[in-house]
Amino acid sequence: MNLLIDNLDKIVKMRIKEDFNTNFKNSILFELLMQESNLSNEAKVYQALKIYYPNLNQITDANKAIDNILWFYKCGKENEEKTSQKATRENIKRIYSYEFDNELIYSAFKDQYNIDLQDVSYLHWWKFKAMFDGLKEDNKIVEIMGYRAINLNKIKDKEMRKYYKKMQKLYALPDMRSEEEKENDFAEAFL
Repeated sequence: MNLLIDNLDKIVKMRIKEDFNTNFKNSILFELLMQESNLSNEAKVYQALKIYYPNLNQITDANKAIDNILWFYKCGKENEEKTSQKATRENIKRIYSYEFDNELIYSAFKDQYNIDLQDVSYLHWWKFKAMFDGLKEDNKIVEIMGYRAINLNKIKDKEMRKYYKKMQKLYALPDMRSEEEKENDFAEAFL
């Protein structure tokens, strides 16, 4: 898929034959849903299907529908080789949140692209993601994501490490894991 030359709607329609919601707001809702620790996996799957498929009766294969959601959410990229679950969990570091950083993301789009995300009735998720990933460093959200992403263990200078640790604490996202997930992660730290 090439965002510069391919018709995104045609690409999606070639894979997903059913009516499917491609607006960016649906995928933001999906990401927030997946981070919800108080819902069962079954409830999340049902809600995800409702987010993307306006008519659930058109779904004949639920597993394929879920695969299509994940494919779409990842902007048409197929699954890369799977690593161990533990390694994957360790490498995932949330550096933004559509819930907690919403105002910063909104203002960055308004500033850089002159797009009012409240007023836009439709913006394809893949276009939104490309623009989000392309935000310039002078946007506050990019600065904060940089603080959150930095690996303190790689900073040799004590004063710099202290500064970045302070920034990470200042801009830390809330821990959204359930108590069970926290306990499992704690136990895995000793394996």
